[in-house]
Amino acid sequence: MENISNKFLTAIHFLAALILILIALVTIGWSVYEIFSNLMFESKEAFIPLILQSVGAIIIAAAIIDVAQYMIEEEVFQDKELRDPKEARKTVTKIIVIISIAVSIEGLVYIFKAGTENLELLLYPAALIFVSSISIVALGIYQKLSLSVEGDK
Repeated sequence: MENISNKFLTAIHFLAALILILIALVTIGWSVYEIFSNLMFESKEAFIPLILQSVGAIIIAAAIIDVAQYMIEEEVFQDKELRDPKEARKTVTKIIVIISIAVSIEGLVYIFKAGTENLELLLYPAALIFVSSISIVALGIYQKLSLSVEGDK
C-alpha cells in the first residue's frame, strides 16, 4: 500500500511541476506578445513601463521553472527522504538561492520602474534587495552551522 501511495504522490508532484512549467511558458509568451503588440499598435510612451512589467513577469516565470525543476529532481527522480544533514543542506541551499535570485532581480526591476515614475517609490525595491541580501547572509550562516554538524557525524 505504501508503494502505491508513493507512486501516486510522485505522479502528483510530476504533474504539478509540468503545470508550473506550462504556466511559466505561457507567462513568458504573453510578455513577449505584449511587447511586440505594443511596438506595432500602441503609443511609445507606455513602452518602458511595459518592458519593465514584462521583465518582471519573465523573472517570476524563470523562478517558477526553477521550482518545477527542483520538484522534478527531488520529488520524482530521487528518494524523498532526507537521509543526512549534507543532503538537507543542499536542498535548503537550492531553495534559498532560487528565492534570493528572484527577489533581488525583482527588486532591480522595480528600482528602474520607480526611477521612471516616482522616486518616493524606491523604498519597496530597496527593501526587496535588502531582504535578498539578508537571506544570502542567513544562508551563509546556515551553511557554516550545518557544516559543523556534518563534521560531528
